[in-house]
Amino acid sequence: MSAHSRRTFLGRAALGAASVPALQCLLTARRTVAEEIQASVAEAAAAYTVDPGITYLNHASIGTIPSVVQKAQRRYLELCETNPWFYMWSGAWDEPREEVRRQAARLLSCDASEVAFTHNTTETFNMLALGLPLGSGDEVLFSSLNHAGASACWTHHAEQRGYEVRQFDFPLRELPRLGTAEILDLYDRHIQDRTEVLVLPHLDNTAGLLHPVAEIARLARAKGVRYVAVDGAQTVGMLPVDVDSMDVDVYATSPHKWLQAPKGLGLTYVRQEVQDELRPMWVTWGQERWQGTARVYEDYGTRNLPEVLALGDAIEFQQRLGATTKVAHHRELWSHARARVDASSKLTWRSPTSWQLSGALYAVEVQGKNSRQLSERLFAEHGFVLRPFATDGLQTLRVSPNIANSRDDLDRLLALLEEL
Repeated sequence: MSAHSRRTFLGRAALGAASVPALQCLLTARRTVAEEIQASVAEAAAAYTVDPGITYLNHASIGTIPSVVQKAQRRYLELCETNPWFYMWSGAWDEPREEVRRQAARLLSCDASEVAFTHNTTETFNMLALGLPLGSGDEVLFSSLNHAGASACWTHHAEQRGYEVRQFDFPLRELPRLGTAEILDLYDRHIQDRTEVLVLPHLDNTAGLLHPVAEIARLARAKGVRYVAVDGAQTVGMLPVDVDSMDVDVYATSPHKWLQAPKGLGLTYVRQEVQDELRPMWVTWGQERWQGTARVYEDYGTRNLPEVLALGDAIEFQQRLGATTKVAHHRELWSHARARVDASSKLTWRSPTSWQLSGALYAVEVQGKNSRQLSERLFAEHGFVLRPFATDGLQTLRVSPNIANSRDDLDRLLALLEEL
């Protein structure tokens, strides 16, 4: 009997002897969490554990986890540790884990067989750089707005694998004046006959441009691009995402940002037709068993299952907040911040000026000021947490508020920026 067969046999035997009380504990925990989520969303601003001396405006880097999701993760961990082997290996949490996969699939508007649990967005792009069928004469293309986690892996593996990597400069200084037509024209001018892979952010992490992904993918297909891979780290949980309507091959996100899930988790959509062509980066037992699903791209063996179950609770929390409510809140703060910046003689708006090309992430420049020094002073003296950038000669502060932030948070920040 193989090691896997012995494990399966022992797991079934244990389930037969101990599953009823153990699974009842899990069901009770899940019901309790569901009730707490329902109560928690009624007062979103009070649902977090951020230090009251902090004004947190950096969700684009690391999101804040609702206290109810933190408690859920601890509850699952405590339950797991009452019998680690049973909960990790007996199959007791197989169905709860797959329900989280189905939740994620509904969130992304795809089939559950196309969803993989990774560790973050960077892992997915490393998997693509290593696993796509690319070679001599093939080109991977992306712009300077691409995040390093979706870029560096291609350059690192290009020489060994034989393909070429090309980055084109995105006109960041012109971004506030660009519309959809100009963005499409930019990609049209840079896609070549040998471009096999196009990589782009759904919403970039520097200035907050919401790319018209469906239109760019359609253009790329018409020009012969074989694979379109999207970095969705800044969109899932912030804005509605429908990967099926985008006609992309891979879409990756980091739930620790806008989904406000436990750190160390990633979600990846791999289109069914691409799964036959993309080789997994991790290989362990079960590859034949999982063939035909995106689970072949997961690193099972051993995973932090309490963390994975808590991802489902994070998704549930966000869905109960409601996409319409969240988008309206993001748009209100975006409009308020832009109006305040435009009315200032000391501040400059460096993000898109159309909401259709925007999200809850925007860049503000303070004339004549170093952004890093400003951010350090804002934190040390006033408790503001945000991200500085020095890109293309611009010194910007990236502001990324979420549902618990208010107009008052932005007013206090912008008033300080005018004074400092």
